Amino acid sequence: MIRKVGVVLHLAKSGRLIVKANLRDIETGTILYDVKGKKVAKVAEVFGPVKEPYLSCIPLTDRVKKLEGQEVYVHQAEGEK
Repeated sequence: MIRKVGVVLHLAKSGRLIVKANLRDIETGTILYDVKGKKVAKVAEVFGPVKEPYLSCIPLTDRVKKLEGQEVYVHQAEGEK
């Protein structure tokens, strides 16, 4: 099962992807996937307002520019929230 995490806003000067999250329960170390199920980033930091946090993510792909504006997802085991 997959859940939408949010949308990739841009690539920061630090080389990390900034994601506008729509889920509050994302933790550091979480792997994010694209719509095709490929690993694209790992959450390094959660910041901003609690209701609508932002994620600073380490890219796991060379095609980071193509991710801008794309939705990202997290895999979830059955029974988890």
